[in-house]
Amino acid sequence: MVIVVPGRIWEYIVAGLAIILAPGPSVLFTIARAIAFGRATALATVLGNSLGMFTVSVAVALGLGPIFQHHHLIYISMQWLGALYLVYLGIEAITHSRAHATAMTDLKEDKPSFWQAVRQGYTVGVLNPKGIIFFAAILPEFADSAKGHLTAQLVLMGFIFVFLGFFCDGAWGALAGTLRQWLAANPARLVMLRRIGGAVMILLGLITFTNSLLH
Repeated sequence: MVIVVPGRIWEYIVAGLAIILAPGPSVLFTIARAIAFGRATALATVLGNSLGMFTVSVAVALGLGPIFQHHHLIYISMQWLGALYLVYLGIEAITHSRAHATAMTDLKEDKPSFWQAVRQGYTVGVLNPKGIIFFAAILPEFADSAKGHLTAQLVLMGFIFVFLGFFCDGAWGALAGTLRQWLAANPARLVMLRRIGGAVMILLGLITFTNSLLH
C-alpha cells in the first residue's frame, strides 16, 4: 500500500492526543480495570483494546476509503456526523458522570490472567460501535483528498491513533494502578475526570464542525 501523509497530519496528532488523553470510554475502562485488578491487568487490557481498535480502523479504511475518494458529499457528511458524535459523547459523559464513576468501582469478577485480559480488551475494542463511528467520521476531517489514496491515508491515521492510544491509555492504567486506593476512596475524583473528558470532547466536536465548513 502506498504511504501518503496527509497535509494536516500534525493537526490530526494534536486532536487525536486531546481525544485520547481526555477521560473518555477507553480511558475509563482502563482505569476501572486498574482499580479492580492493578497495573498489570490494566496494561494487558490496553494492549488488547489497541489491537481491537486497529482491526476496526483498517476495516473501516478499506471499506470507506474508495467511497470518500469518489463521493465528496459523503466525505463531508461523515465529517459532520463525527462532529455531532463527539458533542454527543461529551454531553453523555457529563450527564452520566456519577453513574459511570460508581460502575468503575463496582467490579466483582475474579482477576483475569494476562492473556484473558488481552482477549477481553481486544473484544471490547473490536466490537465497540463507537470505534467504528470514530474512524469512519473523524478521520476524514484530516484526510487530504487532493493527494489521493484516501484509503492509505485512513490506514496511516488509524495506526497513529492506536499507537498514541496504546501509550497514553497505558500511562493512565499505570497511574490508576498506583493510585487505585486513592481513586476508589472518593468517587468525586472519578466524576471530575469524566466531566473534564466530556468538556474536551464537546470542544473538539465544535472545532471539527467549524473546520469542515471552512474546507
